[in-house]
Amino acid sequence: METRLDPWGSVHVEDYTKLFEEFGISSFDDILPYLAEPHRYMRRRIIFGHRNYDAVLAAMQNGRPFAVMSGFMPTGKAHFGHMMVMNEIIWHQQQGGDAFAAVADMEAHSVRGISWKRCRELGIEEYILSLIALGFQPKENSHIYFQSENLDVRDLAFELGIEANFSEVSAIYGFSGETCISHMESVMVQSADILHPQLAKYGGPKPVVIPVGADQDPHIKLTRDLARRMRRFLIERRGEYISVRGKAAGQELMKAAESALLGTGLGEVKRYEEHIDLTDLRLREGQSIDDARQEIEELIISLETEHGGYGFIPPASTYHRFMTGLTGGKMSSSKPESYIALTEDPKEAAGKILRAITGGRQSLAEQKKLGGEPERCSIYEFLLFHLSEDDRELLELELECRSGRRMCGTCKKDVAERIERFLHDHQQAREAARERLPEYGIKL
Repeated sequence: METRLDPWGSVHVEDYTKLFEEFGISSFDDILPYLAEPHRYMRRRIIFGHRNYDAVLAAMQNGRPFAVMSGFMPTGKAHFGHMMVMNEIIWHQQQGGDAFAAVADMEAHSVRGISWKRCRELGIEEYILSLIALGFQPKENSHIYFQSENLDVRDLAFELGIEANFSEVSAIYGFSGETCISHMESVMVQSADILHPQLAKYGGPKPVVIPVGADQDPHIKLTRDLARRMRRFLIERRGEYISVRGKAAGQELMKAAESALLGTGLGEVKRYEEHIDLTDLRLREGQSIDDARQEIEELIISLETEHGGYGFIPPASTYHRFMTGLTGGKMSSSKPESYIALTEDPKEAAGKILRAITGGRQSLAEQKKLGGEPERCSIYEFLLFHLSEDDRELLELELECRSGRRMCGTCKKDVAERIERFLHDHQQAREAARERLPEYGIKL
């Protein structure tokens, strides 16, 4: 059965490998060997896929600018599923990237009918305080913001809307004649969220990664397309030569591009009416044709921005697995019994763990004989995703579970105690974060 990824619906993915073939998502296993100190989500294959993360990795390794951006729709409690995105934003900031976190109040207001006042309350109390408590730092070109208050995002959304049309957006998201215009506009706002870290105000074009669940991929694909449409040139390798296609450049910019290419000394420059070819390439020692194409790409992006263009680089993305809900299925904000909120009373949270569905068998005897199934257990996932940094500990727990030596009651008690400690510490850190809100430009 074909998988449908719906950013506003209920999506449960049984087989994540199908997404590689059905949606063109690349396996993160190809990236993992090149990361010196990967986040535990990466090591444990919780982050399973990506689009164009290679560009972010290259920037990270070479000390070049890059950014991370993601957002949260303030419709209810922030839970451990949301914390995954928070941790990914913070990790990329720690690797040297600029970091952007949006409170998607325009989306929540148009799609869910949440009042502006309630959007702000939820945005601060549920998401921003936890993000800061987990380690988001107030650095230059790192921002936490509300969509409705960010004029850069709103202006860019208007410009992006020129490149999108009703039939295209309707086909992607299943919009109908009953869909309100503001809902459609919120799609452009989200694309603007993703692309605005590349505006000149924030340092100009650079690789930007968007950490999301697989259900958000329609936003990523649309935004990557919009980024390309906003470009004035298309740079292509064509066999043994490189072609610079002036798809929306104009004669003045074409002439400037010709002059810039002549200055590289990389090969013979041949100017045509709507494109410029670089042939008979003179590659430097150790330089490949793809390296030369990348060098020209960067040169042309700089030229575009100098002449008033955006020069956007299509955004990268990483995709993480969904957490299993405590009642089975996907952890969902619409089902309070399925999740543990970051603001939940620690003892009540521990009680939820003790009542949760596990990957155990129907009886104690069967468990001892056949062993448990940790891959189907929401309790084990709390350890895998959040509550254990020790990979060896996890391996031992998994082996004990599968062999039938470890019973579900023991695991539940252990995880309940860890959840209670974590929430106690996290909620103390949230109160300390409240005093720091002005550092992030947030007013209560």
